[in-house]
Amino acid sequence: MYVGIDIGGTKCAVIKSDENGKIIDKIRFETTDKDETISRIFDAVERMGECKSIGISCGGPLDEEKGIILSPPNLPGWDEVHIVEMLKARFGVPAKICNDANACAIAEWKFGAGKGTKNMIFMTFGTGLGAGLILDGKLYSGSCGFAGEIGHIRLADHGPSGYGKCGSFEGFCSGGGLRELGRTFAREYLQRGETPSFISASSLETFTVAEMAEAARHGDRCALDAFELCGKMLGRGLAIVCDILNVEMVIIGSVFARCRDLLEENALREFRREALPAVADRVEIKTPALDEQIGDYAAIAVAMEGER
Repeated sequence: MYVGIDIGGTKCAVIKSDENGKIIDKIRFETTDKDETISRIFDAVERMGECKSIGISCGGPLDEEKGIILSPPNLPGWDEVHIVEMLKARFGVPAKICNDANACAIAEWKFGAGKGTKNMIFMTFGTGLGAGLILDGKLYSGSCGFAGEIGHIRLADHGPSGYGKCGSFEGFCSGGGLRELGRTFAREYLQRGETPSFISASSLETFTVAEMAEAARHGDRCALDAFELCGKMLGRGLAIVCDILNVEMVIIGSVFARCRDLLEENALREFRREALPAVADRVEIKTPALDEQIGDYAAIAVAMEGER
């Protein structure tokens, strides 16, 4: 049996699986302050009974080697939390922590769309843009745990800001980046006397990516412009990453999975234009097979890795 812990900014889950990774129990609860949440995590692990190892999936930054949570922006007050050491001391079994991108990469590789691959990338494309790298049949996290921070790549001199850098991969290809692209194009349309359907009369700030996507599917030209540029930059970033790593599969989650119909055509066109032909011909672009359960399987996958 394995126990996984998925720590999020709004909710946490403690999951138990059998020897093959099949989920057999789960406890969910809201994330509150650090001490109360950690206490509830430990109580939930206790209720799961005996296990071989414990895995934790958590947003970074982390020190994965030492097992420390290092002040993630979505977990205020979680400063220098030695979560792995605490779990080992309490339950007497191996424990391991991975950032959520790495954990999802392991999960999709073990249980999902990447099963059977040797070299693959999992990209988050959600609030931010990060990647988990499976290279030569194992997770690659780099010399200090920062491998896969592809959102920091600068794709253009100017553009939406992400990862603290204007024109970055994350700036163009994340939920926040897409909204910024929508605002930028909307201002241009408004100056020409045209009001995009996803913009309210009084504000450029209140629309969501989902609303912009719906407008694009109904032919709103402004929304289509935003998705077109996002898709193009996604393809450009993919070409850089795949030319360097020469993987056989890229799995892209969150916004891409929900808006694939609006992003994929432009992304693939730019990718094939920019990447080495031999590289582009080898790569499959997929969405996660684990869907809404990916967080659960991610934590279990880390537990299975931690047993090694």
